[in-house]
Amino acid sequence: MCGIVGYVGDRQCGLMLLDGLKRLEYRGYDSAGLAIIHEGSIHVRRAEGKLVNLEGAFHREPMPGTTGIGHTRWATHGRPCEENAHPHRSGKIVVVHNGIIENHLTLKAELIERGRTFKSETDTEIIAHLVEEAYNTGDAGQRHPLHAAVRAALEHLEGSYALVVLHEDHPDVLVAARHASPLVVGLGEGEYFAASDVPAVLSHTRNFIFLDDGDTALLSKEAAKIFDGGGAPVERVAKRINWDPISAEKQGYKHFMLKEIHEQPTRIVDTLRGRVAIERGDVDLGELGISQDEAASFNHLQIVACGTSYHAGMVGRYLFEKLARVHTSVDLASEFRYADPVVDERTLTIAISQSGETADTLAALREARSRGSKVVSICNVMESTIPRESDGVFYTHAGPEIGVASTKAFTTQLTGLATIAVWLGRRRGTMDQAEATELLEALRHIPQAIEGLLEDDSAYHKIARDFSHARSFLFLGRGINFPIALEGALKLKEISYIHAEGYASGEMKHGPIALIDDELPVVVVVPKSTTYDKIFSNLEEVKARGGRVIAVATEGDDKIGPYADVVLSVPDIPELLQPLLTIIPLQLLAYHIADFKGTDVDQPRNLAKSVTVE
Repeated sequence: MCGIVGYVGDRQCGLMLLDGLKRLEYRGYDSAGLAIIHEGSIHVRRAEGKLVNLEGAFHREPMPGTTGIGHTRWATHGRPCEENAHPHRSGKIVVVHNGIIENHLTLKAELIERGRTFKSETDTEIIAHLVEEAYNTGDAGQRHPLHAAVRAALEHLEGSYALVVLHEDHPDVLVAARHASPLVVGLGEGEYFAASDVPAVLSHTRNFIFLDDGDTALLSKEAAKIFDGGGAPVERVAKRINWDPISAEKQGYKHFMLKEIHEQPTRIVDTLRGRVAIERGDVDLGELGISQDEAASFNHLQIVACGTSYHAGMVGRYLFEKLARVHTSVDLASEFRYADPVVDERTLTIAISQSGETADTLAALREARSRGSKVVSICNVMESTIPRESDGVFYTHAGPEIGVASTKAFTTQLTGLATIAVWLGRRRGTMDQAEATELLEALRHIPQAIEGLLEDDSAYHKIARDFSHARSFLFLGRGINFPIALEGALKLKEISYIHAEGYASGEMKHGPIALIDDELPVVVVVPKSTTYDKIFSNLEEVKARGGRVIAVATEGDDKIGPYADVVLSVPDIPELLQPLLTIIPLQLLAYHIADFKGTDVDQPRNLAKSVTVE
């Protein structure tokens, strides 16, 4: 979620860097900083809190110079404070960094043993020390010495990074590198930019190189030289952004919703980053503000939410009851506040809201608190009202979600709920280390599985042609995938304006079976699970009555083919994590049908992104 901006050229860059950081504020941050080279020295300015604090310091004491870097930080290693804010320095080296260095503790111990001292609690400061060591001892050969030193330092790092490095002895050079964290190079005339996202510098250039994983870049006033993971010079095709800044954020996707669907693997990684400790089979969630004794004392967990967040909460009920063995209720926030709810000081209330401003959810939170309940929230927007009024908050790091129909906010909420459930289970003694490790390992591989599901969408184009004229859809699911049936139906009705209804498959004989004929498409979420045989029998009943079946099934399920008109396969993963994958085909189905119909996918009629009134 952090933001990076870098500049090398002939213009004074201080205000330019600040403006770039402003354009990255949507990513979320808790501190900010600048480093600018002037007259042979690097001057660093940092401030905790909002960017206005850094701006104030800059205007009180301007920082001249034509080469510099800026950063907005979201705390992962170390608390939010000026000392932990970027840029970080070691000698003549200054660095800004997005991502997580997973082996930072080992590297730090080695560096301390070699006599290095540290001024912050961050993993980023380690990079500065490694680059300085490599610079002072290395042999650059034919390469630029700073670029050679950065590449040598990168060989020690495990994890993800987007970084930009300055050196006092090279006042007209930036070195940038990327692995598993986005970084772009902006191309100007006699000037070059580095940024974590296009909007940061779009007002200065429309030409960008999107670095690949493993790439490094040597930027000077004369050129932008790109090198691949092996250090060989490589040509990366520059792309011209011809849209206005808002459109540019689509990065070539037809709609924001499609872009946001494709962002889900990265956003799930961002949500897990800095929280999951696989080696300990545990999760670090100090931000919840819940003590060990409190975690053990809760006898009721109450979830309140609206819309898509409510469906996430329904999945959460299965997770909390299975992993933490605590009775869990899930209520629509709009109903909860009027129901004289039974919550007290032994209840943990979780309020879920993408925006943090949902009026009904905020009112439900206040109602729970007034009855003595401890309240935490799961939210995507920093410093919004719901987090501010909570005792603790789990930020999802989904990034800005512009499409009204929620996608990445939903999957990061599911990720957050799974993470909290493991954390609570470990503290309540209902999960041992081995069980937690197994589930967390599976959770860590979810992004890769989603990437596989997003590689080819050709099947959805055919579904759109064949089913877009239907007047109604029925979605069926069971167990932990029942909420996914509800969410799939919601996605379709929101953006295609086709009536769609989600049902627990066991309820089909209690009414919905009367609707089934050869005109009704029925989407059945039927992965391999403890209830597979039950829901499969429901699918057979649909087919026997002429229903047109679209099945979401586990890869390799050769039983399902004869009973479905279309099979959309997902990888086989633990049942408790299946919703993170089974929702992806339903998002794509809704998107492609709506796109085929020509509706306004990103801004469907009558809907708002955040419902801030009752």
